[in-house]
Amino acid sequence: MGVSLEQNVGDVGRHQKSLADGFPQMPRLVQSPRRANGFGKPPLPKMMTSHSSSEDLANSFVHYMGSSDGESSEGEVSSSQDSPIHNGLDAVRINGKMERRSSIDARFQKDAAETEEKEEDEDEFEDQEVEGYWENPEEKLASEQLSFGVDSRDIGTSDEWIERKPSLVRLTGRHPFNCEAPMSELMDAGFITPANIHYVRNHGYVPRGNWDDWRIEVTGRVKSPTKLSMNDLLTKFSQREFPCTLVCAGNRRKEQNMTSQTIGFNWGAAAVSNSVWKGVRLCEVLRYCGVMSRTKGALYVCFEGAETLPGAGGTKYGTSVSIDKAMDEAQDIILAYEQNGRRLLPDHGFPVRVIIPGYVGGRMVKWLTAITVSPQESQNHYHFNDNRVLPPHVDAERAKAEGWFYKPDYIINEMNINSAITTPAHNEILPFGAAQKPYTVKGYAYSGGGKKVTRVELSLDGGETWRFCNITHLEKPTKHGKYWCWVHWNLDVEVTDFLQSKEIVVRAWDSTLNTQPEHLTWNVMGMMNNCWFRVKIQACRTPEGGIGLNFEHPTCPGNQPGGWMAKQKKVTDQKPQPAALEPAAPAKRSMVKSSSTPSFRQPIVRQISMFEVRRHTHSESAWIVVNGSVYDCTAFLHDHPGGVDSILITAGTDATEEFDAIHSDKAKVMLEKYKIGELSHESENDFHSAGSTPDSSLRGGNNFKFLSTISEVPQEDTDLVALNPKERIAFQLIEKEDLSATICKLRFALQSKEHILGLPVGKHVLIAANINGKLVMRAYTPISCDKDVGYFDLLVKIYFRNDSFPSGGLMSQHLGSLTVGESIMVKGPLGHIQYKGKGEFEVHGHVKHARKFAMIAGGTGITPMYQVIRAILENPSDHTDVSLIYCNRNESDIMLKEQLDEWQEKHCNFRVWYTVTSGHLREGWKYSRCRMNENMMREHLPPGSPDTSAFICGPPAMESSALEFLEHMGYDRNSCFSF
Repeated sequence: MGVSLEQNVGDVGRHQKSLADGFPQMPRLVQSPRRANGFGKPPLPKMMTSHSSSEDLANSFVHYMGSSDGESSEGEVSSSQDSPIHNGLDAVRINGKMERRSSIDARFQKDAAETEEKEEDEDEFEDQEVEGYWENPEEKLASEQLSFGVDSRDIGTSDEWIERKPSLVRLTGRHPFNCEAPMSELMDAGFITPANIHYVRNHGYVPRGNWDDWRIEVTGRVKSPTKLSMNDLLTKFSQREFPCTLVCAGNRRKEQNMTSQTIGFNWGAAAVSNSVWKGVRLCEVLRYCGVMSRTKGALYVCFEGAETLPGAGGTKYGTSVSIDKAMDEAQDIILAYEQNGRRLLPDHGFPVRVIIPGYVGGRMVKWLTAITVSPQESQNHYHFNDNRVLPPHVDAERAKAEGWFYKPDYIINEMNINSAITTPAHNEILPFGAAQKPYTVKGYAYSGGGKKVTRVELSLDGGETWRFCNITHLEKPTKHGKYWCWVHWNLDVEVTDFLQSKEIVVRAWDSTLNTQPEHLTWNVMGMMNNCWFRVKIQACRTPEGGIGLNFEHPTCPGNQPGGWMAKQKKVTDQKPQPAALEPAAPAKRSMVKSSSTPSFRQPIVRQISMFEVRRHTHSESAWIVVNGSVYDCTAFLHDHPGGVDSILITAGTDATEEFDAIHSDKAKVMLEKYKIGELSHESENDFHSAGSTPDSSLRGGNNFKFLSTISEVPQEDTDLVALNPKERIAFQLIEKEDLSATICKLRFALQSKEHILGLPVGKHVLIAANINGKLVMRAYTPISCDKDVGYFDLLVKIYFRNDSFPSGGLMSQHLGSLTVGESIMVKGPLGHIQYKGKGEFEVHGHVKHARKFAMIAGGTGITPMYQVIRAILENPSDHTDVSLIYCNRNESDIMLKEQLDEWQEKHCNFRVWYTVTSGHLREGWKYSRCRMNENMMREHLPPGSPDTSAFICGPPAMESSALEFLEHMGYDRNSCFSF
């Protein structure tokens, strides 16, 4: 039975409701002409557009859809179960007009006797003046208008005004939003991808656009620099509308991360989508503004978006293309303002974005505000530091040190040939029966640069033999012969063939006879992975107790566990070689060869369930999971530089995200010493996602296995504590005060006005943010205390990028860019030092006492010292003597100076001495201007004694020097502590 257009077009004709002031309202819908009687459907609504000429018709979606293969004359449809063409749309003629019909499980039969008549009809149609329009499928339109509401995961972020489909797989935590659709949902939508499941790549927050106020400024090597409004785009230029596949260059990156970690996050195989885009040609806009000639410096066209990105030093997202590419009408570059017949959604660039067919998504700037014609390529941070394929031997450190990102040979523009298997799905089980029908393997394929996918091949014997797949070509080439869209493919396979095979392998070819490599080639950004896509096959028991086949994909997207590559992953400190995956040794001829299986030769390791991991959450036994491996960190607790708490807050959990965010490659190698096993498959079912519901019925399963041993019930705490050591909590910025050009004070509201932060003196918190698509976590010590109810304060020194520090401080720049109303994620408390009062303090849980404290702080290292000093001086019965040396580069860098000076004047048991190394000093400066030295410490700190302890916090070089000088002054190393 054929499937109607309503079930297949994606979100053509959908218009999401307004999400913010200025977001567009639904355009007026009118009734389309009557349909052919053979369809038996009521009229569908259509959206009015401006197409009214044969020239405009050439730009319409109708002209693109359908090919000579599979069409029938006069709208006759044959319902053939055996058709190899499915999961897509074909164009048919009905009463003189072209309409789109679904062809899932049905094909348009070609009658040879009518071929000549059909061709004459088509010639007549192309000369006809027909209004181009979209058919809005009733069922799809109804489902697409469902409101999802704001996802709870977006609450507390700058994107909490945007509605997003909950089923999308988030790849970078809560913020920024980067996602792909579940593969089944993506493929079920068919040839056209609905906007609300189209993959999203955001580097930061989503700007709030207003259609009426938005402007695109065109400047540079143009005779008439211009600011164009959205209305200008609609009225001054001809409109272009066509389907186009967008692909992230990181599609299938997780396969590379399973080989060796790249600097990118875990894209699965669904970072690809195909929608209908409408806009105006870039070349027309440039001609309108009087673009100059190449001899006058018009060599590149640079694009810039609206979002300010801390990861780029507070600049915008930008990139460029060559002037030849921009001015070539055949390239179909447009400034798009509609997707699938509706104005863009916020995540996809509302109100206007760049679409460059055949290029990787990173070149298609969203929220477009500026176009500059320039004699040089874009100098934007992301133009150089993203979308590059470097040689396999170049790691991140070498790339930065030797400037590899700036070498033009490694830039990515056009997409490469790629394909993937989508059916069978990951972990799908195929029961094996006596009367078994052939199983239909399905997938997608695409290529870049307008090249046609000419064939897709499938192998069941490791590439020794190949079978041709059926390709559903639903796209008609442009008048310039370009193909901008993906294809779907399928092949019927006898189930008995699977029984003799260990894997299904697919590869595609394009019109330049390029095909996919057998093995992946690792690169530090994890870009353009297009090796053969492999699905492993193994026999299994079905849930009913029968025999079946289990299919396993290479990976699961994001931080989801699973995939055959995750099983074989072996952590190593060796850098990957050019041949990243070594073929396994050939099997005997009597066996089916699987030459494609990587040889990760490692001993059999212990399989540990997540249920077991959750039992080990305390200092006597602390286990964590990192990248699918289980580690017993108990022996390292007291040696960890961040203290026992740094490990205990993640004990019993999957700590992959936080571990990768904080630790260096060296630390990852050190971790291997504590490995005790691999996370077992059973644990994947134990770990319920946010959207899943455990069986709680009386006759079903139970969740008792999730309960740890019950310890003594603690006494109820009367204070409402904001922090949670096991969970990151969102806190909203309510006040921001700029104290200098590089220092700001931020105040964040707690859950209520009765809450306290719950941070013991001397402890700190971890602040988390997704920056440049990667989780970044940094330790900060608030300057407020638990006497401050309902809020906490952070003092932030912003480290802007400079020549010696090109990226600057990622987290400090992020915090400095926050505006009131935005939120941060905080976890804690943690730290190995806690001041208890009256000279008593704990280090790693061991109680110590002192009558005098010698403190040395550098830069932002003053904040934990400040907490301890404040606790001492605000307690009238605490007479602990404190001497502080505070080191900075410039006088303007000194933080909290007014408060420190005030304390020094009022309290005889507190003294502070400042030293700076450079910069202007105000008149009357009575402190040092030099690096901290031993003489300074002898003059301003007490000598070493049994009742004196020293605390240090600052840059590593300063801490090392301070320890050496303290030893010279008679301090025992066991009485010197670093925060």
